[in-house]
Amino acid sequence: MGKKYLESVKLIDRTKSYEPKEAIELALKTAKAKFDESLELHARMGVDSRLADQQVRGVVVLPNGTGKTVRVLVIAKGDKADEATKAGADIVGSDDIIAKIQNQNWLDFDVCITTPDMMGVVGRIAKILGPKGLMPNPKSGTVTTDVAKAIKDVKAGKVEYRLDKTNNLHVVFGKVSFGLEKLQENFEVLIQAIIKAKPQTSKGQYLKSVTITTTMGPGIKVGYKAAI
Repeated sequence: MGKKYLESVKLIDRTKSYEPKEAIELALKTAKAKFDESLELHARMGVDSRLADQQVRGVVVLPNGTGKTVRVLVIAKGDKADEATKAGADIVGSDDIIAKIQNQNWLDFDVCITTPDMMGVVGRIAKILGPKGLMPNPKSGTVTTDVAKAIKDVKAGKVEYRLDKTNNLHVVFGKVSFGLEKLQENFEVLIQAIIKAKPQTSKGQYLKSVTITTTMGPGIKVGYKAAI
């Protein structure tokens, strides 16, 4: 552990659960890196990721964005490709892009959007995109006929939350430079979306724990009563 990290740990009472505002304030105090650190939400969920009817997944547009410049790839043809270019997609292509990803393992983008008619060819690269979390999916709004809206949402700060194999969620909800007010707004929108995504088959405590951390900082437990 580095000196700065250990100094940050001293600011936190590990036996305490903080209110969201207090937790974010504390996280900002622990941000000692020379770069603009991200703030991350980590939630331990009371569901079983092995069961199809207990998946927790969705998308939400954060009111203040994520602070990250997102490179958007759109795989489309014809009018939809033109629409994507006009809407501000960073890369637009079809079979040429599929071949580049297949042959060169090219993954220089953050989000991949495609149209339903292209899913047949996009399926060829599912084994490459899937493990990286880049495979387009209707549930995340990245398989759509309205590519312009999808690009706009992503650029505006749309984030996806998805249960991992250990029944946890990990989501970035802003940058230290945002300040307390904007980060708190983003956090509330995100946590409410996660609460609303509770599967009907989920029993008992849904959100077992919520922790906030900066990129390089220690975890801060959040006592979010409305989430229990």
